[in-house]
Amino acid sequence: MENMDVLVLRTLRDWRAANKRALMATVVRTWGSSPRPVGSIMALCEDASVVGSVSGGCIEDDLIFQYTHKYAQPTGGEHPIPQGPPRLVKYGVTADEAHRFGLPCGGTLELLLEFDPALPALEQLLLWLGDGRLVQRTVALADGSVTLQRCDTPSELKRTATTLSNVFGPGYRMLIIGAGQMSEYLATMAQFNGFAVTVCDPREEHRASWSVPHVTLSQEMPDDIMAGFKPDRRCAIVALTHDPKLDDLALLEALQSEAFYIGAIGSRRNNQLRRSRMVEHFGETEASLARLRGPIGLYIGSKTPPEIAVSIMAEVLAVKNGVALSCDMQVGSAKDELAVQENDEGVCATAR
Repeated sequence: MENMDVLVLRTLRDWRAANKRALMATVVRTWGSSPRPVGSIMALCEDASVVGSVSGGCIEDDLIFQYTHKYAQPTGGEHPIPQGPPRLVKYGVTADEAHRFGLPCGGTLELLLEFDPALPALEQLLLWLGDGRLVQRTVALADGSVTLQRCDTPSELKRTATTLSNVFGPGYRMLIIGAGQMSEYLATMAQFNGFAVTVCDPREEHRASWSVPHVTLSQEMPDDIMAGFKPDRRCAIVALTHDPKLDDLALLEALQSEAFYIGAIGSRRNNQLRRSRMVEHFGETEASLARLRGPIGLYIGSKTPPEIAVSIMAEVLAVKNGVALSCDMQVGSAKDELAVQENDEGVCATAR
């Protein structure tokens, strides 16, 4: 499943390349509750086609009503999508408007509407995103002209009196090592959350039963695939084989990358054995292994493969979204605490 921002930009590019009138809407600011965060984008074509979202749907409906021939009745032969500089518009300023547009109580949002974005800038932006780069797109509010600049780190949308800057990045990717049943559940959820998924497993008997569509399935050794995969800061690496011959070298390669999430399944004991092997045989240190997660997942009492996959996906998303996870939410720490509690209860029972 393609990253939603990239999908919006690609679709908008295709409309403009076909000489279709279109607009791009960006959530610039919100007050109170808001259905979509600042920086969210959508595109609207003159034929009323929509891709992306800036609300729960009602604001999209209003934009369709105002800016497409399907509903709008322009006078003097004018097109409902105007030409000229961008416009800033607000929704949900009054209680009636909030109710009309389905905004939460007290919710207000401001959009920047760009009319007929220039095709060359869209093509260049998509080219750089396709190369795995982060790109800052800056719009001049006076005339709608766009400048693009490569950047190294993600940042929040920035607005000045004259410009609006939004950073776009390539789609998120996940490399799963092992093509077992749990990998199928994790791959499915990762795709629903916008990740392009690659599954690597040199074992033919495991690959033969793979059934999840739209996943790149590789028979390469996991450590070999890393060179071509080129993990960046929008990549998650998840090892699910329990086999050191497959997991360990790949994880060591991943630790040399900027992947935002690197982890391996296994018990607390197996996790400790893995770290010991890496220190003793590969010269790693506790500091160099600090980014290696394991046991992976959030503690939700999961027992079955789909439940464990849910817990892993939840942790990946939390790390992706910059959520600080307390120790009692992480599998290893939570189970250690439970073991201590059970031991204390046993001691108390014996004393009684």
